Amino acid sequence: MAQLVIYNSLSRQKEPFVPLHPPYVGMYVCGPTVSGESHLGHARPYVFFDVVFRWLRHLGYQVRYVRNITDAGHFEEEDRPAEDKVVAKAKLERLEPMELVQKYTNLFHDAMDQLNNLRPSIEPTATGHIIEQIAMIEEILRQGWAYEVNGSVYFDVVRYAQQYDYGRLSGRRLEELLAGSRELEGQEEKRHPADFALWKKAPPEHLMRWPSPWGQGFPGWHIECSAMATKYLGAPFDIHGGGMDLQFPHHESEIAQTRIATGHIPARYWMHNNMITVNGRKMGKSYNNTITLRELFTGTHPLLERAYDPMTVRFFILQAHYRSTLDFNNDALKAAEKGLERLLQAMALLQRLQHPGGGGETETDKKIRELLTSCADHLNDDFNTALTLASLFELASYIFSWHNRQADLSDIRAETLSLLQLQFPYYVTDILGLKASDHSHGERLERVLQILIDLRNQARQRKDFALADSIRQQLMQVGIALKDEKEGTRWEWV
Repeated sequence: MAQLVIYNSLSRQKEPFVPLHPPYVGMYVCGPTVSGESHLGHARPYVFFDVVFRWLRHLGYQVRYVRNITDAGHFEEEDRPAEDKVVAKAKLERLEPMELVQKYTNLFHDAMDQLNNLRPSIEPTATGHIIEQIAMIEEILRQGWAYEVNGSVYFDVVRYAQQYDYGRLSGRRLEELLAGSRELEGQEEKRHPADFALWKKAPPEHLMRWPSPWGQGFPGWHIECSAMATKYLGAPFDIHGGGMDLQFPHHESEIAQTRIATGHIPARYWMHNNMITVNGRKMGKSYNNTITLRELFTGTHPLLERAYDPMTVRFFILQAHYRSTLDFNNDALKAAEKGLERLLQAMALLQRLQHPGGGGETETDKKIRELLTSCADHLNDDFNTALTLASLFELASYIFSWHNRQADLSDIRAETLSLLQLQFPYYVTDILGLKASDHSHGERLERVLQILIDLRNQARQRKDFALADSIRQQLMQVGIALKDEKEGTRWEWV
């Protein structure tokens, strides 16, 4: 098996994965802001990093997967007014902030479960780590890399950039940031527009506030991840992940403040999934195309023709390499649904195959083993789930050919069939996390066909051959052929 190679956003190239403390691997992925329902933008990173989690464990690593919950924080993003999204939504829904947080955390967990994502090892919250955030801010202040103004604390980005490579991860230069900044409320406190908040003084109307050495306030957005990642993984740890939109300012700021507080950048490998578009457009309120996962699973958004099963969504995400763009649209989701059904059907048929005996090291036998090896090779090449699925579909074609008697199973050895029956479902279910839903079309089709086969067999036993022939002919009209064999009746696509 080839060595795992990861594309590192920090170096902008693929690098062999060498954990800091094998067999232990620390992985931190930025979690959701629970100020609203989870949407399509949440589906891609958490499905992808779920596969990373599964594959690292398959390779024998002991993985501590930390994914935070952002339930408080001052969101001071580039060229946007400052806003605490949790507080704003709590006021809108007339709920206590933590009541709102619990509501949307539960909905997030429900959606992740439906997508068959494994739960992380640790899921810390920002509000549960205020002490750690204050301690990290105090250390940054002590070293002279931050300053306090009127009860707020800001990180000195300009001073940092004079000594360190600020902007390396995102590819942005400080001069460009300063030139492109516009004046926003509260920026008169800053020495430079590029400086970011570590702690903000709470105005009288602010609901979420904590005591600090600088007065009543609340933490900045970026400091929460630095504090929680450092507490549970140390510094540096192995992998830091998230969406590409987090490279700046969030991850760039994390690198700066963690480096000052601990003497190390947070992680060795930085991994970022690309963005999601809807019908070719970036998701946004102005386009009315921000689709929540609940709307996707129930088909209640105006842009959706119908509901889509969570497994269809997971399959669709994994069809593309994580660093490529991904466009959601109805036609693509329908195609993904058919592809998933074919893969799951092949997996079910594979378990029914019985080797007739004999066989040797033929070209077919060699090809099957090569395809199985390629599944691991593709995953070891920067977690290429798209090519892994391509190999599985090529194997599925062999499975259908054997099932439909279009090819002879004696072309491969019994050991090769056993290996295929073991590894094919392992890659599909254990690594890629795909499974048949209780209400999936594939499973329902299997049940309906078995009912029809049973009814036809009962008709034949009663010598009602007209009904038996009618069932067979009507199924043939929709492309399904029934084959009567000594082992029983089986069906196949025509």
